[in-house]
Amino acid sequence: MTSPTLIEHIRQTEGHHPGATGELSRILARLSLAGRMIAQRLLNAGFLGEHGDTGQINVQGEVVQKLDELADSIFVRVFESHPGVCGIGSEERSKIHAYDDEESKSGRYMILYDPLDGSGNIDINGSLGTIFSVHQRDDIRGAVAEGDFLQPGNAQIAAGYILYGPATVFVYTAGGEGSVYGFTLDRSIGEFFLTHPDIRMPETGGSYSVNESNEPKWNDDVKELVASYRQGRAPVGERVARYTGALVADFHRTLLKGGIFMYPGLSDRPRGKLRYLYEAAPLSMVAERAGGASTDGKIRTLDLQPTELHERCPLFIGSRGDVEYATSSLE
Repeated sequence: MTSPTLIEHIRQTEGHHPGATGELSRILARLSLAGRMIAQRLLNAGFLGEHGDTGQINVQGEVVQKLDELADSIFVRVFESHPGVCGIGSEERSKIHAYDDEESKSGRYMILYDPLDGSGNIDINGSLGTIFSVHQRDDIRGAVAEGDFLQPGNAQIAAGYILYGPATVFVYTAGGEGSVYGFTLDRSIGEFFLTHPDIRMPETGGSYSVNESNEPKWNDDVKELVASYRQGRAPVGERVARYTGALVADFHRTLLKGGIFMYPGLSDRPRGKLRYLYEAAPLSMVAERAGGASTDGKIRTLDLQPTELHERCPLFIGSRGDVEYATSSLE
């Protein structure tokens, strides 16, 4: 029997979402469209001269890659004709993008995303990804404002990511108590098919993933935590070291194989590098729905209340036992 496509699966599970109206299903379908469009452009980027940077610096203080800009523009176009979406927030943009047509102004849904995670891997043909989150606003009167986007992760109604590697994989969770599902793109026909039903994060085994070049900037507790993994002293068991420089790739491995991904605060960046709304919160929703956990070292990631659109937070995410060990080590 052929596995269901992503669109078929979304329609089949639509009734499982509290208060389902069909709008969320259409949004997830548009997200998959954006993923397919980005995947295709990544395949042809070298031929089209789309590698390299634009010479500009984004709101994060990072050099903008041509494909960063392209991926962001794809999201804007994909949702500009969707009346249920009133606005989007992108890691690449300093402000929200509100859709100004009359139907969209009264839309209830907001999309937050990192259009191309790991863009430092572009020129070396490394793994890349997209991270997305869907929120609702309570008051649909008038145009959407930045404050509507400043919601804790526990208010997300859907979240997930797209991994662009040897295969393109779409992973998402939605609804009040939804499972985590993974789909793989069949490039020959342009369809995502269900390949990972009800993903559960392993409780044992796996890897630890952290940028160890930052060690001089860690506090003593973090240094000891990472050293316990490196030296095989961690009470959760042995973990091998794996780090790709692309959050989506490292998280996907952790989701399927177990272990922990860490991006702690640094002496020059006490809140770390990762953005809460575009990276930490969406992946934390996926992790928890798969049986894992996530924290900033003290507080459950999904309970953090952002006050800025591009707020950062430390992130310790993975198998529940590993995250509990990390939290106890940092108290």
